[in-house]
Amino acid sequence: QVQLVESGGGLVQAGGSLRLSCAASGTIFSTDTMGWYRQVPGSQRELVASITSGGSTDYADSLKGRFTISRDNTKNTVYLQMNSLKPEDTAVYYCFARNVFGVPTWGQGTQVTVSS
Repeated sequence: QVQLVESGGGLVQAGGSLRLSCAASGTIFSTDTMGWYRQVPGSQRELVASITSGGSTDYADSLKGRFTISRDNTKNTVYLQMNSLKPEDTAVYYCFARNVFGVPTWGQGTQVTVSS
């Protein structure tokens, strides 16, 4: 079993930056892909970015160039650097970790609010 603890959300003005962190604990050795989804009320959860244990990344097309995902395997932590934030980036951001069998574990979510 993997547990995920997120941090780094908050309130920022448009054009600002935030960095989210997600620390994993528990049965780490089975974790392959980690990443972030986000969700606004009334909408489906959407993929923001993901990164494999080998460092391969994937991003939502609309976020390429502004968001950067990285991973420190020595700390079992994944990061999401968000730059040039826009009000439409306001959402709850959820960290996930998917094991080698494809089964995901979710964090509790962290609120990101971008004011105009």
